[in-house]
Amino acid sequence: MAREQRRLAGNVSGPFFVDASCIDCGTCWTFAPAHFRNGASQAEVWHQPAEGAEQGQALLALQACPVAAIGAPRELIARTPVEGFPARVTATRRGEVYYCGWASRQSFGASSYLIVRPGGAGNVLIDSPRFNRAIARRLEALGGVSSLLLSHRDDVADHQAFADHFGCGRWIHSADADAAPAAEHRFTGREPLPFDADLRVLPCPGHTEGSVAFLFDDQVLFSGDHLWWSESTGALVASRQVCWWNWPEQVRSLERLLELDVRWLLPGHGGRRIFAPGEWGRELSRLLDSLDS
Repeated sequence: MAREQRRLAGNVSGPFFVDASCIDCGTCWTFAPAHFRNGASQAEVWHQPAEGAEQGQALLALQACPVAAIGAPRELIARTPVEGFPARVTATRRGEVYYCGWASRQSFGASSYLIVRPGGAGNVLIDSPRFNRAIARRLEALGGVSSLLLSHRDDVADHQAFADHFGCGRWIHSADADAAPAAEHRFTGREPLPFDADLRVLPCPGHTEGSVAFLFDDQVLFSGDHLWWSESTGALVASRQVCWWNWPEQVRSLERLLELDVRWLLPGHGGRRIFAPGEWGRELSRLLDSLDS
């Protein structure tokens, strides 16, 4: 629980604050950038939310924080929206996509997502949030979880608890399978393959040997820790500094994504982005031109 006596100096005056336990994972400022930002080395509140919807957004950021580093008075915390997470991100012809919140310290606050299919076609959880009764009840209300797809070894978090609760099958690439040895299924190889009629598996080795991205309805790319958007630079980002396996392979994996026309980029870490038709290829080409492989 955040403590007022450990409040960081970068916070503006007011009821919401970030304390010194922050691990700078980006969960709060990615979800609620109108109120939180990346400070010198930790997150901070740069604008106090007004009552109503703004305050609700800030309270959900507090709830999502993997290390409980965000503080506010108890009477405010009691107003946290009951049905806040999962929070709807977008919808396509094939279903709706939700951000799960409840980030886990085990995955350094990585984002996880839920694909909700119409007509009981089977919901898919992309990576694992922190397990608790609140998120389990909300997932049940949205139709449960049929499959849990793990993008790579870093973001498996509480996969076992979700598998136990929902009886869902888990998938991970064989090269990262030691991070989730109980997972029932393995992706293999480096060629794209269909998971089902509207979800494709795109192996993208580099960040880890078994990194995988997922493409939903040819529009929504769940990129794991392979690729993200930077609001500060207004550009796509892939970083050698957070590449744990093979940087030249990661660059080659990026090149294979040029054939797509992504409309939504949803990463594990870093900023999300909506792309206009044709914009994806231009932005990815710009990134590749800037990289030294």
